[in-house]
Amino acid sequence: MVLERRVRIKRYFLPSRGKRYERWLLIIPPDIARDSQFPFKPDEEVIVRIDPEFKRLIIEKVMP
Repeated sequence: MVLERRVRIKRYFLPSRGKRYERWLLIIPPDIARDSQFPFKPDEEVIVRIDPEFKRLIIEKVMP
């Protein structure tokens, strides 16, 4: 069974040294992240890609 949840993408600004840096945040709910099918570990590097044909965001592991 594939777990599925609706989440929101948040945008915020981080002030640093007199400048404002824009950040976007997608929070993965714990029940999804703890599932045995979840393919990522904390602090793991990933590749984020946009698929314009299907209007989706793709997140993949960085292969060594």
